[in-house]
Amino acid sequence: MRSGRFWLMAIAALATALITLRLGFWQLSRASEKQALHVAIEGRALLPALNNLSLTGMNAAGDLLHRRVSLHGRWLDRYTVFLDNRQMAARQGFFVVTPLQLDGSNQVVLVQRGWVPRNFNDRAALPVLPTIDGPVDVDGLIAPSPAKLYDVGAQSTGNIRQNLELAGYAQETGLPLAPFSVQQAGPDGDGLARDWTPVNTGVEKHYGYAFQWFALSALIVFLFVWFQIVRRFAPRR
Repeated sequence: MRSGRFWLMAIAALATALITLRLGFWQLSRASEKQALHVAIEGRALLPALNNLSLTGMNAAGDLLHRRVSLHGRWLDRYTVFLDNRQMAARQGFFVVTPLQLDGSNQVVLVQRGWVPRNFNDRAALPVLPTIDGPVDVDGLIAPSPAKLYDVGAQSTGNIRQNLELAGYAQETGLPLAPFSVQQAGPDGDGLARDWTPVNTGVEKHYGYAFQWFALSALIVFLFVWFQIVRRFAPRR
């Protein structure tokens, strides 16, 4: 009876140890994938900047993400959106998003221009942005849509919003938006802060998970050996 229980415990411990070990190696493989992605992102940032002509007719973001751009166009200020509850340097405020009409093209690119503080005495008050009637040069990186925050209810359509989704915004405004946005870089001379958070692929997270799974696998083996072998067969004093 005891022998049968011993082998049952042995099989259960071995199976659990192997499963946790396999999960640890899977997390290492995920870390390798994320590391490769991080290297690719850094490599794209070193490539020559794309200009208006390079982006004309682009129908998919694909390998353009995180490429540098140097664009020339005009702000479509009446379509500016203020994304609420956004932080920069641990301060609460808005991300300012404005479409840029590219010169020499019908294409419009949505630009994440920067961050401004909000008026907490009047939450409906909009920040005053500098007016630029003429052409502007915009340097930055190609980026996905602005990160989404948890939102309850239907998508809002006013100047102040929680989130903005490219396809829906293009349909709402009728603008021929590119399938990506641009995160503007450069100095804060126009009153907008641009201390953007660097892209984090989460490599460290997967290494941490792998360590936890390996540690759990080692603990299972140790506990089985200690309680089922050492404590059982060691001579008692």
